[in-house]
Amino acid sequence: MINRDHKLPLNRQAKALGISHGSLYDKPRPVSDTDLKLMRRIDELHLDHPFAGSRMLRDLLLGEDFKVGRLHTRTLMKRMGIEAIYRRPNTSKPQPGHKIHPYLLRKLAVTKPNQVWATDITYVPMQQGFVYLIAIVDWFSRRVLAWRLSITLEVDFCIAALKEALFRYGKPEVFNTDQGSQFTSIAFTDVLKNAGIKISMDGKGARRDNRIYERFRQTRQQIKCLPP
Repeated sequence: MINRDHKLPLNRQAKALGISHGSLYDKPRPVSDTDLKLMRRIDELHLDHPFAGSRMLRDLLLGEDFKVGRLHTRTLMKRMGIEAIYRRPNTSKPQPGHKIHPYLLRKLAVTKPNQVWATDITYVPMQQGFVYLIAIVDWFSRRVLAWRLSITLEVDFCIAALKEALFRYGKPEVFNTDQGSQFTSIAFTDVLKNAGIKISMDGKGARRDNRIYERFRQTRQQIKCLPP
């Protein structure tokens, strides 16, 4: 997304995308074998205990003789894009220049396909390393309409999955996401706006559909079983 040859200065490009200017100069470092092993186990524990936060996961890991502290556990969870699932006040804040749209699903009866689509990003451990998975799901049918994998959390693979779903299945009336920076980015929301789709974002009082989460989990398992 960052174009170093563009006439717009790098700090202006970073601000428009909602990312840190300093991150443009960071050199990627490989993940250590120790952290990969930890991340794989954290992922397995998270699937079994989705309500577990960094403290509980730290304690579970210590019980299995992993040497890890709470801060490092929290850092790895953030890198993997996972967090404990529980009811809490809405503390999410938009990235600079990003708009948070209202939640539109409260008391809405979802009665047909292509009425509401939803999406999320999750971490998938692989034989060597890990990838991020985004899936577009029809809220009524629970069908996965499109998915993409990426080794980074840049917005490009999210847009690619969205455009494929729109091309193959038409468009929904409402598209629901969380308040992640990928989904609040101008690049992502412009695709929805240009298609005339209402944008909904999780906030206070958002519905939690366990069947959607289970469908996402099944998709993860299918991805992990694909040949290299």
